[in-house]
Amino acid sequence: MSKRLTEATKGLEKGKLYSIEEAVAMTKNAATAKFDETIELHFNVNIDPKQGDQQIRGTVVLPHGSGKTVRVAAFVDSTNETAAKEAGADIIGTEETIDQIVKTGKIDFDVAVAVPSMMAKLAKAARVLGPRGLMPNPKTDTVGPNVEKMVKEQKGGKVAFKNDNTCNVHVIAGKASFDLEKLTENVQTVVDAIKRSRPNGVKGTFMKSATMTSTMGPAVAIDTTQF
Repeated sequence: MSKRLTEATKGLEKGKLYSIEEAVAMTKNAATAKFDETIELHFNVNIDPKQGDQQIRGTVVLPHGSGKTVRVAAFVDSTNETAAKEAGADIIGTEETIDQIVKTGKIDFDVAVAVPSMMAKLAKAARVLGPRGLMPNPKTDTVGPNVEKMVKEQKGGKVAFKNDNTCNVHVIAGKASFDLEKLTENVQTVVDAIKRSRPNGVKGTFMKSATMTSTMGPAVAIDTTQF
């Protein structure tokens, strides 16, 4: 390990499971890089990812935001353009915007939201947006009639999550610069959201393990029995 990481792991006991409060404090203290590190949560869950009814996918609004500047593209019809602009959308997506995405493959936004009437038009850009996780979807609250609400939530700290093929779920919980109270509240909100996402068909323990880490820091194991 590097000298910085070796120093960051001091006080971290191998094999020990920490409470949320302890894990937040240790992860924050270990975030010693020269930039504001992102705090992430990683969950290993008891699901069968091959079963359609056991997929985990959802969103959570972090009470203190993610600390990340999110560029939002709002694909709207003419009647919703003003609402999207006033809500803070960085890009107003029109049919011309969609054509440019299809033609060039270039994307200069982090999240896309859309009103239902634009979804048929967006379909032709699915090959570009889909692989990058940018295709609006009702399951992630990025398709709906209330464009103002969608844009404000995305700008304010809503993050999406879903399981991968190895039964892991990765979620951003904030930045190392957040104070302990705010970061802890964000983490608890994420944990609660993952718990609510438990598929009905899952038997036994749902959350097998949970780990917290900063971008460049060590992994801190969390005691899931407290959940």
